[in-house]
Amino acid sequence: MNIIKVKDRHELEKRIPSMPWYIEKFINYKLPDLSPSSLLEYVRDYEIFLSWLLAEGLSTAPSINQVPIEDLEKLHMDSVDNFRMFLATRREQANVKTTINRKLSALRSLFHYLSQIAEDEDFYPLLKRNVMAKVEIKRSHRPKDSAAKLEGKLLQEEEIAQFIDYVQNGYEHDVASNKQAIYSYERNKIRDICIITLILNSGLRVSEVFNLNVDDIDLKKKLTHVYRKGKNDDTFKTPVYFRQDAIEALTNYLAIRQTQYKPLKKEKALFLAIANGKKEGVRMTKRAIQELVIKYAKRFGKPYLSVHKLRHSFATDYYLQNDLYKTQEQLGHASPETTQIYAHLTDRTMSEAIDKRLES
Repeated sequence: MNIIKVKDRHELEKRIPSMPWYIEKFINYKLPDLSPSSLLEYVRDYEIFLSWLLAEGLSTAPSINQVPIEDLEKLHMDSVDNFRMFLATRREQANVKTTINRKLSALRSLFHYLSQIAEDEDFYPLLKRNVMAKVEIKRSHRPKDSAAKLEGKLLQEEEIAQFIDYVQNGYEHDVASNKQAIYSYERNKIRDICIITLILNSGLRVSEVFNLNVDDIDLKKKLTHVYRKGKNDDTFKTPVYFRQDAIEALTNYLAIRQTQYKPLKKEKALFLAIANGKKEGVRMTKRAIQELVIKYAKRFGKPYLSVHKLRHSFATDYYLQNDLYKTQEQLGHASPETTQIYAHLTDRTMSEAIDKRLES
């Protein structure tokens, strides 16, 4: 245990006696799973909540550690809303929304334990009524946190070309002794290369790849039309550009789509698959698209890759050569805040990315 955790453990032990018995019981229950630092934050949040209860007259206990559990059962939703408003007015908070959500989440954990897990001597829940079960907490994801989760799990610059090359040339060698894998690969190689190349050169979502029709592709303009949601959740078709590197893969696939997959005339889907026992190709499922990416990723040595991470890989690479708003437009993000994760995923600054764009 490092110095900070040791210090927090001592502080936690010092503060627990000032808590009601049921909170001490909850902390002991959580101790094997959570760090002393996390539990200390819980205790601090509970101190604020219990102090507020006393100040508002919602408990007549003489001190925090004597607030009876019955006072928690009597709380109304109005009280919870008032506590939320109280938290929003505390000026010392650096990030009001995130801090409020954390404190409410800490209360939800406590109330859940008391009402669903802990029991009295007669095997009844300690807390008979759980008002916090009605509270919805909207999670706010910070770009920096999202970037931290993705770091090391994406394809970096030259790895994008290496992965495409592996699908085209390396995979067949690795599965040479597996007749079933070879048969599937030879049958779908050109299609699979096209799907992976297109995602890594456009940043399309799996749902967008799934919904693509042949008529959506414009090779001359290097774009495809995809369905995306607007600010009012209205779905509309919008052009999304792809890089020159995707032209050859799309051309090769379109050349064999009809003869290889033999779709019915009414089948407009771009990417097709032939199910066992069937003769005509039909639109690939989202799951099939996801699974083919995972199949190649595992052999490539990056089993954590998915369609979504290929999209992130493209976006990170694209951001390095463009500005934030161009990246937002390309990916179809409703807010630039979502796109900011790519600023955190790179070591280069925004000005360097914009300069590259101006030079091109």
